[in-house]
Amino acid sequence: MTESTQIPYLLRAARGEKLDRPPVWMMRQAGRYMKAYRDLREQYPSFRERSEKTEIAVEISLQPFRAFQPDGVILFSDILTPLPGIGINFDIIESKGPIIDPPIRSLEQVEKLHPIEPEESLPFIREILQTLRKEVGNQAAVLGFVGAPWTLAAYAIEGKSSKDYAIIKKMAFSEPAILHKFLEKVADAIAVYVRYQIDSGAQVIQMFDSWAGQLSPQDYEVFALPYQKRVIDQVKQTHPDTPLILYISGSSGLLERIAKTGFDFVSVDWMVDMADARQRLGQNIGVQGNLDPCILFGSKEMIRARILDTIKKAGNQGHILNLGHGVLQNTPEENVAYFFETAKQADQLLSVHA
Repeated sequence: MTESTQIPYLLRAARGEKLDRPPVWMMRQAGRYMKAYRDLREQYPSFRERSEKTEIAVEISLQPFRAFQPDGVILFSDILTPLPGIGINFDIIESKGPIIDPPIRSLEQVEKLHPIEPEESLPFIREILQTLRKEVGNQAAVLGFVGAPWTLAAYAIEGKSSKDYAIIKKMAFSEPAILHKFLEKVADAIAVYVRYQIDSGAQVIQMFDSWAGQLSPQDYEVFALPYQKRVIDQVKQTHPDTPLILYISGSSGLLERIAKTGFDFVSVDWMVDMADARQRLGQNIGVQGNLDPCILFGSKEMIRARILDTIKKAGNQGHILNLGHGVLQNTPEENVAYFFETAKQADQLLSVHA
């Protein structure tokens, strides 16, 4: 066996190797569409227990690995997980999502926050990642999971999910100094947290800036991009070889700006054609994505056609096949299985359909 084949397939792609087919995994591949997950959720109804108890989080992370053999296994976690480590507590209510009470609204609150010490506040993350590496070996790459500064700040300031982001935007436009100070503290904590995940076994890191797509391009350049970059620059100083992926929902208006962040890969949603995304991001950045998750409600012929179309447009280097967002909860498991089977045969299918 050559040294190259002892490296997980997804990691080979993430490092720029030309491969016969793109590696494949799915955002939210561990979750409610799987019966095994729903059964476990009945036993452990608290999301924080499921994501912060080592043996449960490992089991959930491995459910799709056992069922579908994706090329990537992502840490089952939440973007808010590190917040208590800087002094912001949260809860996740099953029907409502995350709740932060009291929300961060004043300079005094921001100044009370403290640097993160992951080994003290998040030791379960190290345990989960170390266990996952042992369990999957070289059969899949283990991905770390973090939120980006803007999105974490948005949750902390809004206090919950939001449709219009009016509270954080009001702060951005009326009290920007408070917001910038908060974003700096969050970015520095996330950089420490990313390094901790890599040191604990994560081979690739995906950062979710789920809400940055709600910013105008000029505001993205002021309130999101500099803090994404602040994280990246710190991580690359100590871990230059770990590939970093950025996902922003609704990012099609921002792609040229995202290209300036320093991420190795950009995960794009389905609102942009993959060939256009490639062109707009430039040749030095890899792409991930970008099928509409609703394709998985379609026929097998439709799923296969869209997979092959996306792969053709992305090219055979620097592409990780994925959805453009997380798997939807009522998605048929057999269609997820078919997605992975087809993706893994893509090189043969493309030679037949060429």
